Amino acid sequence: MNILEGLNPEQEKAVKHFQGPLLILAGAGSGKTRVLTHRIAFLINEYRVKPWNILALTFTNKAAGEMRERVQSLLAEQADDIWVSTFHSTCVRILRRNIESLGYSRSFTIYDGDDQKTLMREIIKFLNLDPKKYKERTFMNAISSAKDELVSPEEYEKMAMGDHQKELYARAYREYER
Repeated sequence: MNILEGLNPEQEKAVKHFQGPLLILAGAGSGKTRVLTHRIAFLINEYRVKPWNILALTFTNKAAGEMRERVQSLLAEQADDIWVSTFHSTCVRILRRNIESLGYSRSFTIYDGDDQKTLMREIIKFLNLDPKKYKERTFMNAISSAKDELVSPEEYEKMAMGDHQKELYARAYREYER
């Protein structure tokens, strides 16, 4: 199969590109996935790039599945060593492999927004706080800000001393992490 067959001149130029980064901007249905999958095949077949050195990321599971199928049809067994995935699943895969170096177990769970709110409601009750007065979103924002600044629950507790509201957030943060 000729990898360049059926491509228009702009698509062919993108598929053949090798040195440096490449940005493809095009509207829906214009052939972006076709260009990307053919480019992957071209990199492997023409430039001898090893399949395990290729990472193809997209946003949705549907798009990743489509890309994976197309790469498979172009490359057969060579496609098995290419990472074709969503950003989220790739990040989870990397974390699962390396999370222990951060002091966490590989059996971690990623909570979505609803899970976080449910857990924070339980923590507010556990801390004997009035859920009508203390909203989970406020606590989640405080914890998120601390995490953005790479502040651990222990550090947050020290920083919160003397500030009643922050001391509550610190207690919730500790429980949230536990």
